[in-house]
Amino acid sequence: MINCGSSSLKAAVVHAVDGSVPLKALAERLGTPEASLTLAREGSRTKVPLSGAGHREALHAVEEHMGPLRPAAIGHRVVHGGEEFTGSVLVDDDVMAAIERCVPLAPLHNPANLAGIRTAQALFPGLPHVAVFDTAFHQTLPPAAFLYAVPHRLYDDFRIRRYGFHGTSHHYVSIEAAQRLGKAPAETSLVVMHLGNGCSACAVHNGKSVDCTMGLTPMEGLVMGTRSGDVDPGLHRFLQDRAGMSLQEINAMLNNDSGLLGLSGLSNDMRTLAEASAAGNKMAALAIEVFCYRLAKAAAGLTAALARLDAFVFTGGIGENSAAVRRRTAEHWGVLDIRLDEAANKAHGSATHGIISTAESRIACLVVPTNEELMIARETARLTR
Repeated sequence: MINCGSSSLKAAVVHAVDGSVPLKALAERLGTPEASLTLAREGSRTKVPLSGAGHREALHAVEEHMGPLRPAAIGHRVVHGGEEFTGSVLVDDDVMAAIERCVPLAPLHNPANLAGIRTAQALFPGLPHVAVFDTAFHQTLPPAAFLYAVPHRLYDDFRIRRYGFHGTSHHYVSIEAAQRLGKAPAETSLVVMHLGNGCSACAVHNGKSVDCTMGLTPMEGLVMGTRSGDVDPGLHRFLQDRAGMSLQEINAMLNNDSGLLGLSGLSNDMRTLAEASAAGNKMAALAIEVFCYRLAKAAAGLTAALARLDAFVFTGGIGENSAAVRRRTAEHWGVLDIRLDEAANKAHGSATHGIISTAESRIACLVVPTNEELMIARETARLTR
């Protein structure tokens, strides 16, 4: 599995059946003198300097350290598939051209994804390659959910619409949550909340995404680590006129200096903010409160897309590990008569099959660890058998 970000590369050798991961690799700060590669296998961890390396050099370094491990096929995470792809596909020239056409929708990520595919094809020329798209799971959204209320010609001419992201995670977690509830995915209605440095929530009805919080770009929706989430579109003009900021400066601020970091003035890391809040830092406490309120509000709003609601499901780094965030978010759902089991929530559902709500709770609440690597491996195996 290969996941090329704008300045990073994640790779892993994953067994598609049992989910075991004999090798994981993370290259960070690519294109800088501080670039490095961290390799994890069988409990050991090795860090290799890669000063100045780009995606191509990093992937070569991963291949050199694989030893006897040889993949049967390679799955690639691709951020944006636009309306071109409704599912994972075997990579060929037509697929590469379609991914290229989606570059304007994800200018930081799709070029890196393409570079990763091309490099892997050169390193492993005899293997099949599969593209797994972040946006594909959300291609089942109805027009009422994906269209913006702007002149329709913008959709006709430029395909400006809501696409949604984190689709691989939402897909995997919705399947796992259904199993934990004793239901088939095709008989389950959920709101899944993927909470990390990037955050999104998704309404999943009978195994299909029917609405989500992210839109044309990953900046729409929830408060995130450094992204603002929803803001008034008029903010751009206001800042241009009153603060003398350019469109590029405003966009950079909303992407890189906002969210938890912007609200707290301290950090984009929820763990750091929780510690600071406990020590009396009021801005850290405020950032957490805004995060939880906006999450609860958006997740409850997504229920409009569902005929019923079986569970709220937390996943991602924050969703899986912050009992305080889950508790405070659930407190905002008081009108829904949701009650968390304090002990189960503190234990992150580890002893209760992920269920952190009480038997009296009107709607179940679950913690389900995401596993995008395994989902990509499963999709790759399915298409290459």
